[in-house]
Amino acid sequence: MASPIDDEDKPLDPAVERVRRRLARFMAINLGILFLAVMAVVAAIVYKLGRIGEPARSDVAGALPPSGEEMASGRIVLPAGARMTGQTLSGNRLLITAALADGGSAIFIYDIAERRMIARLDVAAQP
Repeated sequence: MASPIDDEDKPLDPAVERVRRRLARFMAINLGILFLAVMAVVAAIVYKLGRIGEPARSDVAGALPPSGEEMASGRIVLPAGARMTGQTLSGNRLLITAALADGGSAIFIYDIAERRMIARLDVAAQP
């Protein structure tokens, strides 16, 4: 009976050796591709994380004149008798809440860059 050590010392059949070399080459190529893919994902994550700290460019900045020039001015026209109760700025949009003369309330959305009212939403209770 041959010992396991004797089996390991014997050279492989040439056909088996070719298959073993092909498999080793296949494994090396696939590991290289996998490594490149993982590095691409890591690079994308680092890139995204690096951009988080940068301040976002505001669209309002484009609508306003640079410092040292004349201050931006304009007029927002609300319905007669309306009273502004609040406002919120988001990007280049200004949201204005108003109490109307008839006792109701409405929300107006004004685009600063285009200098126009883009929406009116009446607020009403459901009957």
